[in-house]
Order: sequence, then structure tokens, then C-alpha cells
Amino acid sequence: MLDRRTALAALSAAAVSSSTGIPAAAPAPLTRKPPRLRPGDTVGLIEPAGFTVDRFDLEAILDTVRAMGLVPKPAPHVMKRYGYLAGTDQERADDVDAMFADRDVRAIFAVRGGWGSARTLPYLDFDTIRANPKLLVGFSDVTALHLALAAKTGCPSIHGPTLSSSWGALSWDSFKRLAFDAETPTWRMPGGGEDRLVPRRGRVRTFGSGKASGRLLGGNLAVLAAMVGTPYMPDMTGAILFLEEVDEAEYRIDRMMTQLALSGLLGKVAGVVFGQCTNCGTDDSPGIGFSLSEILDNHLKPLGVPAFQGAPFGHVANQVSLPVGIRAEIDADAGTIRILEAVVT
Repeated sequence: MLDRRTALAALSAAAVSSSTGIPAAAPAPLTRKPPRLRPGDTVGLIEPAGFTVDRFDLEAILDTVRAMGLVPKPAPHVMKRYGYLAGTDQERADDVDAMFADRDVRAIFAVRGGWGSARTLPYLDFDTIRANPKLLVGFSDVTALHLALAAKTGCPSIHGPTLSSSWGALSWDSFKRLAFDAETPTWRMPGGGEDRLVPRRGRVRTFGSGKASGRLLGGNLAVLAAMVGTPYMPDMTGAILFLEEVDEAEYRIDRMMTQLALSGLLGKVAGVVFGQCTNCGTDDSPGIGFSLSEILDNHLKPLGVPAFQGAPFGHVANQVSLPVGIRAEIDADAGTIRILEAVVT
């Protein structure tokens, strides 16, 4: 009988050779890196998914950019509404292309997430994006753009807060160190700050011991799982897969992790980091089903690679930024993510 690691490798090969599936795109060679941000730079604002309703919310977002020492430049369709989207798929894609092509724009921030970024992918001009590498910043539904850029252009990006996020001290400091200072920091589990003999917060949940290095690729679990089988999913061979989620019941987490396993994706990675799973779980019949930790244990432990849970990124008030497509090293026992190269020049 095949062990699970061997089985996952076999599934990976089968997924690529399937006559009905679309193989993951080979990792695009890393383009020249985006320029670092400097005070006074102009940055583009896009809404690739959901829309912003209130103009006063947009004013607060513009002030957030100004507080970073940057100059905001909203794309033409920011605040436009088309159903639950911020404009048609073509309009939202045009905004992304325009910001990459604009010589005055040094980086691009997603105003918010929601749903819809994946719908723009067939309309994007990846040649223009490849020729004009700039930092794209955002998380959650923006995962679709991060993965597509990695697959189609090799342009690194930053999985970090959207402009609608709170941008607390940890969020701002981690982003600044990556985007402005071109640092290669090490992110650790946050301290507990609890009145306990043994703190419960910030503890590492290790599913596979050891260290591993590779390109950081990942993002929101639901978005990533939905990208499997498309030409916008980069090859995960040797990658450090990072995942986060929000508002999902345990069985849905199980279903999405099963999708990653059955597609062969999990069998390719060198390591896994699961960040925060905010408001995940149900109140129905507690203790009857699997817990999140049990689900992750079931899917990650058999891989035989370093894997841990609890890193400070995801749908939380204060999260660290992660450079997508850039090499990093994880230590699953210590719960650390060490960035090995700068994401900007």
C-alpha cells in the first residue's frame, strides 16, 4: 500500500497529465524586482473585487495612504458599482493594467477584498505588468492576483493589509521594513501578554518538524483552492505554501484542504504555514466533529515536511506582510518565517 506522501506525489503527476485538467503554470522566471517605496511616491489604488460605498470611507483610505508618506492616485473605476463588484470585469482589469503602465505610480494597493479578483484575470495585460514590475499589496481575495502574477510574470508582490484594514503598529512596521527599507526580517509568533503561568496565545502548533526553504506562495485558502486547475496557478514544486482563512466551518476547511491534496498540490510543497483562521468553526455539536487542528494534522502531518499553524497573518486587526514569490525559510518548531531576499530593489 502506498503511504500518503507517495500517494500525493502520484496525484500530482496524475493532475498534470489529466486530459481534462489544466496543469499549473511553471513558475515564471523572476523579473527584475519592483522599486522600493520612498516618501512622496505616488501609489495607485484599485478595487479588483468589491466596491466601496461611502465616499467618507474613501476619504479615510486616502488619509491612510497619506499617513504612510505616500500620494494616493485612485484608479478610474474606484467606487464604481456593478452588482457586488467595483465595475465590470473589463473595467477592473483595465484599472490594474493602467496602474502598472502609469510611469508616475510606484506601487499598487488594493482598497479592499470581497470577491471578484479572479474574474479579471483573462482581461489582464501580463506583458505590460511584466515590463513594469511594481509592488501589488493586498490579501484575501487579492490572492488571485498574487498567484497570477507569480505564474504569468514572475513579478513579486506583497500579501499584506488592504487599505481598508486597520494598519496597526505591527502591520505598518512589517510592511515598511519590506517595501521601504528592503529588509529581510524574520517573523515570529506574537507574544502572549496574558496573566497565566503558561501563556496560551502565540503558541506554535507544529504538524511537521524541521526547517524548509523555498518561494513563498499562497494566500487565502478558498481563493487558492478555486484557482487549482487554471493557468493562473503557479507550480508549487518546492514552495513554502502559506494559507489563511476567515468565517469557514471545519468541514469546509477540510473540503478545501482535500481539494489541494487531490489536485497534487500538497504533495509538491517543501513546507506549509497556516496563519490565522478567524471566526472559523461552528457552534453546532461541539466536540462531535473534527477541530481545525485535527483537520490540519490530518492533511499536513502525512506530508513529511515542516508545517505549523498560528503565524500572524490573515483576517486579523494586525498582521505581518509576506513577500509573494520571494524565497524564505520556515522553522516549524520555532514558528518563524525568515525572509531570505529583499522583495524590492
